[in-house]
Amino acid sequence: MPGKRHHHNVYVIELDRAVLEETRFAAANPSHDPDKPCVYVGSTGLTPEKRFENHMAGYKSNRFVRRYGLRLLPMLYGEYNPLGYEDACEMEIELARMLREKGYAVWQK
Repeated sequence: MPGKRHHHNVYVIELDRAVLEETRFAAANPSHDPDKPCVYVGSTGLTPEKRFENHMAGYKSNRFVRRYGLRLLPMLYGEYNPLGYEDACEMEIELARMLREKGYAVWQK
């Protein structure tokens, strides 16, 4: 739609492998490839960098990211940004699905 603002983003955060010791995380990823990273997938109206900072500071954060977050992985999401709000919400789900299919251990809000 012309004139539609595209200021939302999807993002992927690498998580320390210790997250696999968390029962809920491990149960959500029973067939992950141990050679692939553990990741968190989200969407935001902020920049991915600012959203990562907020997660790590405990502001509206996911506990897996706060405890195990290592770094952003822009090579997994950069090509999709920026997006409109609805597209970002849909892409978050799709990106999590695609990464899971490739063997990543994924947590998505």
